[in-house]
Amino acid sequence: MKKNLLLLFCAGCTLTACMNESKKNELTLSDTSQLNKTAAPDSATKAANMMAYGTPGAMHKMMASWDGNWTATIRFWVKPELPPDSITTVSVNKMINNGLIQYSTHNGSWAGMPFNGVSQTGYDNHRGIFWSTWFDNFGSGLTYLEGTWDEASKTISMKGKLTDPETKQQLDMRETLKITDENTQFMEQFITHDGKETKAMEITFRRKK
Repeated sequence: MKKNLLLLFCAGCTLTACMNESKKNELTLSDTSQLNKTAAPDSATKAANMMAYGTPGAMHKMMASWDGNWTATIRFWVKPELPPDSITTVSVNKMINNGLIQYSTHNGSWAGMPFNGVSQTGYDNHRGIFWSTWFDNFGSGLTYLEGTWDEASKTISMKGKLTDPETKQQLDMRETLKITDENTQFMEQFITHDGKETKAMEITFRRKK
């Protein structure tokens, strides 16, 4: 009899614990659901967010001031241990996509071959970052970078990856674009290979008058 009572008592305790855990889980799910419901924006906020996302702001206006024709003097290091090579290109900047993206073409020649590239630069209003893409006729891939603007130094600093055409590896790279004045810009690119960062390129852009 005592044994049966003991088993009945243990079963009751287990049932009570299970019921308490179930209520705890229900409360947790309810709380989470309530939090999600509170965090979700209403339709008016969503509409305002959409408008803000597609409206050019101060950073887009700054890029628009770079529209026009530029001469680019480029120095680049094919190998870190070798002297830099150099070329000159003509770059044309034009804002597209309702003034949200700067589309740039770059044309010149290197080693007796024509060189042409295309870059696009934008500013994501919601994320508060600059982004940039690059492709040219010397490769079949796309380079993507993103980063931030520093008002004090007038510099955009971005990071991303590129494909090493020789090893097929994806390499880390970073790029800085300093706005020296309304007619001059200076870009530097650095690539990390085998854990060591080296300077790969520098470009001085001068506005054509």
